Amino acid sequence: MGLLALLAVLTAIGLAGLFAITMLVKAVLWAVFLPLRLVGWLLFLPLLLVFKLLVGIVLLVVAGPIVLVAILVAILAAIAALAVPLLPLFFIGFVAWLLMRSSRTATA
Repeated sequence: MGLLALLAVLTAIGLAGLFAITMLVKAVLWAVFLPLRLVGWLLFLPLLLVFKLLVGIVLLVVAGPIVLVAILVAILAAIAALAVPLLPLFFIGFVAWLLMRSSRTATA
């Protein structure tokens, strides 16, 4: 039974050591490759900006006319929504204008 406990302890120590060595190798590799990663990002980020610019231009060309038509329709809808409730007043004003125009007398 004692030999089995010793084997379990040695296995646990071995696994802990293996884990420690793995973490040490990972830290060393991270520190070694950090400058390469930074240089890679310095080269990659401007390419991302150019890609973003190209995608924005394409979307503007594709969606620009659609947005322009939608804005014009919205403006016309707003004008109609404001004018429709005033139509009875416009009609009364038109009739009054017609009556005033038909009864014009020359005073000269």
